Amino acid sequence: MKGILAQMRIVSWNCNGALRKKLHLLDELRADILVVQECENPTQTQDAHYKQWAGSYLWAGGNKHKGLGVFVKSGMRLEPLALDAGRLQLFLPCRVDGITLLAVWTKEAGSPTFKYIGQLYKWLQLHKAQFAKPRAIVIGDLNSNARWDVWDRWWNHSDVVKELADIGLHSLYHAQTGQHQGSEAQPTFFLHRKLEKPYHIDYAFLSEMLKASAHLSIGATEHWLEYSDHLPLIVDIAS
Repeated sequence: MKGILAQMRIVSWNCNGALRKKLHLLDELRADILVVQECENPTQTQDAHYKQWAGSYLWAGGNKHKGLGVFVKSGMRLEPLALDAGRLQLFLPCRVDGITLLAVWTKEAGSPTFKYIGQLYKWLQLHKAQFAKPRAIVIGDLNSNARWDVWDRWWNHSDVVKELADIGLHSLYHAQTGQHQGSEAQPTFFLHRKLEKPYHIDYAFLSEMLKASAHLSIGATEHWLEYSDHLPLIVDIAS
């Protein structure tokens, strides 16, 4: 990964596969930490450039072509956290230069009941105390929105937002815009890359210490939709 910043930049992007062909896009963002959903496992790739580009990274997934990766700039210390997810998918808890970070890409995971946001709800029941830290982030593709809450279910999107708030983590987008969960004006995802099917399903939840000096932006639709059905979340935290 390339680039040196005066502040820390964290980017989350569901690349919609074939990350090896899209590396130049992420290099242009000059991120310190990249959270990438649907990316190939660098260990198993035959692409030498991608393997070299990956540098220091963590990766999880059952399909070597589409998993969840965390990539950090050269010189940063990246450590996995030994928090067992069992069959829950997909989560990468780690520590990066003093920040406790949970990278997320929720999936169906073969569960007839606890799909997508239910996977994160269950993960939080096991490990959320580990993220009650002054410098903590939960970031990624949650595949969820409060507008899809089901009235008689206790693990809705809104319940997960509350679980995170209970340990001091709040959505940077909503804090910044003043918009309510479920009423987001800016989409992060376009189903089948169609402009008429916009949704907000990618999030960055930050602890108060980080949120106070952070700013979130979302990649421009006209640029990123050519490469993926998701737009990147770009979080800048002042040093």
